[in-house]
Amino acid sequence: MMKNILIVAGIGILSFSCSKKETTEVNNKVDSTKIVDSINAARTKLNDSIKAKNSENRFKDFSGSHKFIYQNDSSPKYSGSVNFTKIEGERDNYDVSGSIKSGNNSVNIKGFMQVVSAKHMNFTGEITQKIPENNNGKPYTRKGTKTFASKDGGKTYRLQDMVNGSGFVDYIDIQY
Repeated sequence: MMKNILIVAGIGILSFSCSKKETTEVNNKVDSTKIVDSINAARTKLNDSIKAKNSENRFKDFSGSHKFIYQNDSSPKYSGSVNFTKIEGERDNYDVSGSIKSGNNSVNIKGFMQVVSAKHMNFTGEITQKIPENNNGKPYTRKGTKTFASKDGGKTYRLQDMVNGSGFVDYIDIQY
């Protein structure tokens, strides 16, 4: 008997809930495409401002040409130039290339420079020198990531990997 009451109650609930309800039409439809376009425009503007902020240098701008200097304990000072080209959309990052030429003496630098503090820059690439007094004139190349550090407030940055292929000290500087 209890089972029959539950079945009848269930059928009653189902028939009552399945009855056709009156539908009302909304005439005030909002164009969802306009809303999505508006949201996308706001997001694009925000993302562009974030991208611009993230590409601003934290340290001074090194873009342009700078003095590039080589000297060791037994040679005169040789100078040339090195060019820093800021990498678009990146913070404190530069493509770097330059050279020093004096007679048979030469030093070339090519690679990537990242300014990591007011007194330190990390260079990744190659610095090749050919100094006749060193290593019997054979080229010596420093490869990989090397640090340039400043001890004069950012006017001169000196390569910290100073020992050349002959075991002598070289001074390779970039002057701002």
